[in-house]
Amino acid sequence: MPGFELFGDKERKQVNDVLDSGVLMRYGFDGMRNGHWKAKELEQALQKRMQVSHAQLVSSGTAALTVALACAKVGAGDEVILPTFTFVASFEAVLSVGAIPILVDVDDTLTLDPIAVEKAVTSKTKVVMPVHMCGSMADLAALKSICDKHDLILLEDACQAIGGSYEGKPLGSYGDLGCFSFDYVKTITCGEGGAIITNNKEYYKSADQYSDHGHDHIGKDRGAEDHPILGYNYRISELHAAVGLAQIERLDDFIATQKKNYSIMRSALEKIPGISFRRVPEHGVENYSFLSFYLPTEETARKTIKAFSENGVDACFYWFDNNWHYYRKWNHLKDLNGLNSFSKEIKNGLPNYKVSDFSKSDHWVSRNISCLIKLGWTDEEVRNRANIMANVLLNIVDFSDY
Repeated sequence: MPGFELFGDKERKQVNDVLDSGVLMRYGFDGMRNGHWKAKELEQALQKRMQVSHAQLVSSGTAALTVALACAKVGAGDEVILPTFTFVASFEAVLSVGAIPILVDVDDTLTLDPIAVEKAVTSKTKVVMPVHMCGSMADLAALKSICDKHDLILLEDACQAIGGSYEGKPLGSYGDLGCFSFDYVKTITCGEGGAIITNNKEYYKSADQYSDHGHDHIGKDRGAEDHPILGYNYRISELHAAVGLAQIERLDDFIATQKKNYSIMRSALEKIPGISFRRVPEHGVENYSFLSFYLPTEETARKTIKAFSENGVDACFYWFDNNWHYYRKWNHLKDLNGLNSFSKEIKNGLPNYKVSDFSKSDHWVSRNISCLIKLGWTDEEVRNRANIMANVLLNIVDFSDY
C-alpha cells in the first residue's frame, strides 16, 4: 500500500524545485518562488482526480478531520456518530472541537452499520462519519438517506481509501465533506499531510481560513490579509506538497498494482472452505490496499495470525487486539485521559464506554484478519506469500462443518 515504496525521479524532481527556490512555506514569498506553487498545484490535482470543486491541503489526516468538523460548525455538545473500528484520530478530532464521539457498531463491511447509525441518532446528532477502513467503504447510500432524513452532515473519513469509489464517485466525494491522510504509510504520501475535499463553497472558504490562523488570503501582501475568523495552524509545507504532487500522478498505477497483488492473494484463499471475505457494498470499488477476510471463529483467527507470523507472513493485522484501531483498547477515551480539562458537555454527554455493548462489532472484528497489500512485491513474492497463507489456513481451519 504505501507510496513510499516506489519513491523515484518524479518525487525528487518536485522536491528539488522547492529546494532550488528556497521557499518552503506554501504562502507568500511570491518573488522568490520561480513560479513554483506545489500546494496549489496539488490542490488542483486533487480537485480533478476527486471530481470536486474544492480541495484544501492541511498538515495531516487528523488536521483534515478537525478542520472539516470546524468548518461545518460542529462544536460543544454536538454529537458525531462514528464506528468502533477506526483510528484514534477520528474521535480525537471530534473531541478537539468540543463535540461528543458516539461510537456505534460495524457490520460485515468492517465499517458503519446503517441500522446502528439510525438507532444512535438524537436531537444532538450533527454528523455521521463513516470511516473507510482498510481501503473499502460503508454503505454510503444508506447513510446518506439517514443524513437526509435527519438533516445531518455526511463526513467521509477516507484516509485509508484514496482511489476507491462508490456509485462511480471517488471515495471522499460522495458526502458533504471528505478527508484524506497522506502520511508515510498511506497509498500516496507527502511524508505528512492531509486534505479536505468538498463541493460546498462555504465549507471550503472556512477550511482555507481556519487552517491558516483565519487568514482570508485576499490580496498579494500576506501581512495585509484580514482575519475574518479565528483559526489555527494546520498548514502543509511546500516540501510535503511537492512529494504528494508527484505521488498523485502515480495513483492509478499504484491502485493497479494493489489490485493485481490483491487478486493473486484472494484467488489462493477463496478456494478454502470456511473463509469468507469482507463485504464491499454494491456499486463500490475498494482501493485494494488490504485483503480482509473472516475466519469461522475467534479461536481460529488467533491461531491463524500466530501461524502467519511464525511462517514469515508479515503485515497481517488482527485488529481485535490492536491498541490504535479498535475500541477495546481505547482506555484514554474511556477514562477521558487528557492533558487539558474537558468541557461539561463532553463529560456529561459521553457514553460510558467501559460498559457499552459492542458485541455486534466483536462478532466481525474478532474473526477478521487484514493483510496489507504492498506495492514493491514481485509477482513471485506475491504468489509465494499466497501459497504460504493458504497452506497455513488449510492446516488450521476445521473443515468438518463445511
